[in-house]
Amino acid sequence: MGTVNKNGDSKVRLTDLIAPKFFQVHKAIQNHEYTHYWLCGGRGSTKSSFASIEIILGIMQNPLANAVAIRKVGLYLKDSVFSQLKWAIDRLGVTQAWQVKHSPMELIYIKTGQKILFRGADKPQKLKSTKVENGYIAYIWYEELDEFNGMAEIRSINQSLMRGGELFTVFYSYNPPKSKRNWVNREVGKERADRLVHHSVYLDVDSSWLGTQFFLEAEQLKKTNPELYAHEYLGTVTGTGGEVFKNITVRHISDEEISLFDKIYCGIDFGYAADPFVYLACYYNKNRLFIFDEIFAVGMSNTAAAEKIKEKKICNKPIICDSAEPKSIRDLREHGLRVRGAKKGPDSIEYGIKFLQSLDEIIIDGKRCPNAEREFCCYAIEKDINGEFKSCYPDRDNHTIDAARYALEEEINHRHARVIKRREFNL
Repeated sequence: MGTVNKNGDSKVRLTDLIAPKFFQVHKAIQNHEYTHYWLCGGRGSTKSSFASIEIILGIMQNPLANAVAIRKVGLYLKDSVFSQLKWAIDRLGVTQAWQVKHSPMELIYIKTGQKILFRGADKPQKLKSTKVENGYIAYIWYEELDEFNGMAEIRSINQSLMRGGELFTVFYSYNPPKSKRNWVNREVGKERADRLVHHSVYLDVDSSWLGTQFFLEAEQLKKTNPELYAHEYLGTVTGTGGEVFKNITVRHISDEEISLFDKIYCGIDFGYAADPFVYLACYYNKNRLFIFDEIFAVGMSNTAAAEKIKEKKICNKPIICDSAEPKSIRDLREHGLRVRGAKKGPDSIEYGIKFLQSLDEIIIDGKRCPNAEREFCCYAIEKDINGEFKSCYPDRDNHTIDAARYALEEEINHRHARVIKRREFNL
């Protein structure tokens, strides 16, 4: 680890400012190994301190680099990223080299005029019009990432700011939300070559940095409420308790794997009005389900759907459809597809969902099947006005789940029949 000039003569060691957990991340930033750095963790993990140190260092090392620090709500800038970056300037011992402006909030490197700007995403026009006089915006920092509305908003901001330069470093600092269905937790599970995901906790930090009381408070919560401790201090995604499927694994399913699937199950959920047409292809074996292909489109005609399915290598496989649409089934059959309606019965939805819940694992290829990933991961029991979980499954955002139930109808019915027989035998 290097050193930093302090007031032009003495030096500060970076090892005194950055927790050991972040040494490799610092090295990656210095070598420009990634563009996007997702820094997640619990309270006291020093992820925000690390981001602020790196931004000040980077600007002082590169005369073309400027930065923008962003919160979802601009009102929170002053007491968070603005204060944190001033802290970094002070700890690096370069206070005399920087000018602090409060209205508008700016930090200016006096030697070159490089700037750190502060923006709230609640005023999009200010973000779109963000400009610097010298160089380009090389650093972007999203603090409390989970407060933002999703990756579409983040992409829009990045597209506005990441211009005019070759090398960019974008920090995303956050405490992982409880819910697995939160967009941050789903996004961080997606593979991306230019992204590094780093997780840190307070236990990685020298106790003298946080103080004795911080550790006492953490230990007390660990004793009284282990789940809350895991979420707040360890940055663990504990769930809200309402998630329907806790057996989801999102990963790439290779062509080689798919070539070994000896029995493919296909299902269709027909769209109604604004609801999408959904086709799902999956493989079931040894209590594990692999979902590896989908069609998901609103306003798609039966003819167009048939053509889309016929483009696939597995188009000759039987397809189980929602039986509530006999005309659509006939249309698809006339286009040469092997389709039939699902044999629905009393409580078939509940039996189907419980079957999916009982599987050892539901493996979804998030790249091939982004809508299946989203719906399965986000499907959760809703709460009533008293904050209690309802007793029924929600009938929305479940189109791929319905298609999976139809596809696996044979397996679901076989298992249900076995359960009925066992009950009769016991009686």
